Amino acid sequence: MDFLRPASWEEALAAKAAHPSAAPIAGGTDIMVEINFDHRRPEYLLDLNRIGLLREWEVGEESVRLGASVPYAQIMEHLRPELPGLALASHTVASPQIRNRGGVGGNLGTASPAGDAHPALLAAGAEVEVESVRGSRRIPIDDFYTGVKRNAMEPDELIKWVHITKADGPQQYSKVGTRNAMVIAVCAFGLALHPETRTVKTGIGSAAPTPVRARAAEDFLNAALEEGGFWESGKIITPSIAKQFSELASASCNPIDDVRGTAKYRRHAVGIMARRTLGWTWEQYRGAGRTLEGAA
Repeated sequence: MDFLRPASWEEALAAKAAHPSAAPIAGGTDIMVEINFDHRRPEYLLDLNRIGLLREWEVGEESVRLGASVPYAQIMEHLRPELPGLALASHTVASPQIRNRGGVGGNLGTASPAGDAHPALLAAGAEVEVESVRGSRRIPIDDFYTGVKRNAMEPDELIKWVHITKADGPQQYSKVGTRNAMVIAVCAFGLALHPETRTVKTGIGSAAPTPVRARAAEDFLNAALEEGGFWESGKIITPSIAKQFSELASASCNPIDDVRGTAKYRRHAVGIMARRTLGWTWEQYRGAGRTLEGAA
């Protein structure tokens, strides 16, 4: 196994072009586990730790431009107001040591359905900016996951930035694991309210071959909130609406039985998390300065 250590982004792109099979390593929290257990033996490792721009972020008017290697600990400390769902997801990542090393780019590159960041990115609305010596492009998060541990990147591309829409409403994240720390998700659920567009978006992790949105549940809830005037009135969501949303979210899963949990349990847990995160976010919306139509 050869070790490539570029000193700049341009050198990294050139190395990836010359060796498309090279496995990028920044935090190393995923790939080193695979190597240590002999599950993977890449011909080249491409070390990105000398490239400072991957650890930078910029808060814009509408979105956050997040470097692929920004550690979860930095997201928790500095970007909670703009990215509350992702900050909550970051809290659930492994241990403090790993939160200081791992970043969202690693989750995206690995594309494991159990990656903690995926539900929050789906719910918030994100785009993944990838680049090669041929140029750069932005991939909508809904199009990024193409299969089990597969993504839409070309072999010579690297993740540079993740563009995430700034929160305009409450966001929540919930995760079920076999213990409270250092655990791979049995399943996870993210939910974001977007009052400016009067929409709700979701993200489900570890309950399908790829991270997915509960689209039928979203469509139902968006229609129910609009037709019932909930955005204007801020009234409590009825139990029947919450129950239907929960059931549709559960039905959006396509889980498997494995050592962490059964498919039946995952469907049940996703439904429970959907109902709870909806309740939490809606209570935040009702109590956090929403503007009523027609108010002076």
